Amino acid sequence: MRKYLEEQPRDFLAVATPGAGKTTFALTIAAELLGRRVVDRITIVAPTEHLKVQWAEAAARAGIPIDPTYSAGQGKTSQEFLGIAVTYAGVAVNPLAMRIRTERFRTLVILDEVHHAGDALSWGEGVREAFEPGTRRLALTGTPFRSDVNPIPFVQYEPNEDGIPQSKADYTYGYAHALADHVVRPVLFMAYSGEMQWRTRAGDEITARLGEPLTKDMHQQALRTALDPAGSWMPAVLEAADKRLTEVRRHVPDAGGLVIASDQTAARAYAKLLRAITGEAPVVVLSDEKGASKKISGFSDGDQRWMVAVRMVSEGVDVPRLAVGVWATNTSTPLFFAQAVGRFVRARKRGETASVFLPSVPNLLGLASEMEVQRDHVLGRKVNDDGDIFAAEQGLIDQANAGEGASDDLLGNFEALGSEATFDRVLYDGGEFGHSGEVHVGSDEEMDFLGIPGLLEPDQVRDLLHQRQSDRAKKQKQERAASPLSEEDRAVTHERLGVLRRELNGLVAAWYHRTGQPHGVTHSALRKECGGPPSAVATVDQLQNRIDKIRDWAISGR
Repeated sequence: MRKYLEEQPRDFLAVATPGAGKTTFALTIAAELLGRRVVDRITIVAPTEHLKVQWAEAAARAGIPIDPTYSAGQGKTSQEFLGIAVTYAGVAVNPLAMRIRTERFRTLVILDEVHHAGDALSWGEGVREAFEPGTRRLALTGTPFRSDVNPIPFVQYEPNEDGIPQSKADYTYGYAHALADHVVRPVLFMAYSGEMQWRTRAGDEITARLGEPLTKDMHQQALRTALDPAGSWMPAVLEAADKRLTEVRRHVPDAGGLVIASDQTAARAYAKLLRAITGEAPVVVLSDEKGASKKISGFSDGDQRWMVAVRMVSEGVDVPRLAVGVWATNTSTPLFFAQAVGRFVRARKRGETASVFLPSVPNLLGLASEMEVQRDHVLGRKVNDDGDIFAAEQGLIDQANAGEGASDDLLGNFEALGSEATFDRVLYDGGEFGHSGEVHVGSDEEMDFLGIPGLLEPDQVRDLLHQRQSDRAKKQKQERAASPLSEEDRAVTHERLGVLRRELNGLVAAWYHRTGQPHGVTHSALRKECGGPPSAVATVDQLQNRIDKIRDWAISGR
């Protein structure tokens, strides 16, 4: 704010991590400029309809009445309002009408999440045409980088050390800086692996472990298998996430969780699973549903445990009590990842931590590891020699390859057969923490990490992760020394357990195709009738009993 008020620039780009206070900064500047009579009107441009309303509510608290229902077609708004809130899509529909309004008044234009002005060429051109006459333009973003090379309007670009044009912010406040200032929460990324089984278009049945070296298409198919609501992976991960939420709520009573789903069908299925796990129906937010904004606001002000959403809560939406997230979407671009994780880092008081549950796939783990890396929007690529003459064309080819593969048409004929989840590791502060061997869902080894207190300073989180990893390693060493089983016997037992788990998962999948009953519900019913822990930590006898039981069901037609 001091920098802005001292320099009084016409254009100003503030890049700040989600939760750092960009809205408060912008509205304070707006009030100052209105008070000094530098501007007469405010125009706020946001990515979504919900964010328009959120901006209007925040502006009202700052004493600036904003009309979030304005559209270019109506031309005028009530004299009670000092400004309007519109979307980038709305501006692109009629930029000339917005330009006329901008010329009529001395206008401060606030461009929220300004990188969206580069989403489509028409959006960028519309924003440029509509607001070129603006008296002041204040651009805000938490994620200035994009995966394309569309220039963002009113953003300054300068050559970097390689001569490539790169966006230049007037002020930058990154996640690492905000974490050191206790403005945002530290994020624990809980990664889950497991064995996936699916059938290809050709009829081949494939078994692979999530996170193993695979082709791009196989990674995608393994991820889709994991996210299948009818499998065992999602119910296990949702149950683990709910345990983590319970632990956090011991110290933060109103903490909430969010599941980010790929589509509406999956969102409703995840909500059904959560209701079975928690006994409480979660809030389901679908982007094309009337009243979606009210649902988000209601969840933000309430104390419900879970919300399930399809992308709508991925960016800008302010729900400060969100503390636990489950990544259940196929989308994995750096931009979307940063926006989505940003929903969990908003701190209310010191010591709060956030936990995000991820599938163990390389690109997501890589993005989680780079959480604190500051990125800028880079345009193009430097041509150094003759080998780079076709750099521009190669960039287009790379972009096309990133979007689709030669065998993408196979994904539509893909069929998930079964899945099981195992705890993989925790990613935190650039490090990885976990236990040796396979860590089963529901085991004490998993609870070493799920049970971390919800109120800890960043350094305390790191120390506790190290301590629990070290303590468990010592205990495992002592158990191995005291165990009468030879290494060969242990290997045989391990293999036998794996065979029985795969057989049980196959029978549960067959039962699903016969009855339509989700895998997680069937596993729960088997546990209820036969007793014992989840199949991931069950003994040989317990697994065999469940196999016999489900075969009895099939014979009796129950």
